[in-house]
Amino acid sequence: TASDDRTAKLWSASTGDCVRTFAGHVPHVLPAAFSPDGRYIVTVNRDHNSKLMNASTGECVHTLVGHTRSVNSAAFTPDSGHIVTASEDGTAKVWNVNTGECVRTLAGHANGLFSAALSPDGN
Repeated sequence: TASDDRTAKLWSASTGDCVRTFAGHVPHVLPAAFSPDGRYIVTVNRDHNSKLMNASTGECVHTLVGHTRSVNSAAFTPDSGHIVTASEDGTAKVWNVNTGECVRTLAGHANGLFSAALSPDGN
């Protein structure tokens, strides 16, 4: 879950217990997404950045910096190798999970973006 208390939380569906809290966000956390391989969680927020977190340890692996306005959504490729983020700056960016670097900027919308989604086959 993602909250305006500046945290994201990982919950056990079977027990209802909070397994891990991901902190360090300013301001509140917008959507969070799990990588298909279960190793990472990406969170987005209004500070123009996204954070790639290790799902097991809660450690921030990379801060994805490059958007000029709020980031509203993020999604992983099916192989968990890349993340696409959607921003109010009108761009989507593709990030390498291993390096945290932006490998492509997708521009063409006249206004801000609200959602990022990828096809199940990754194409």
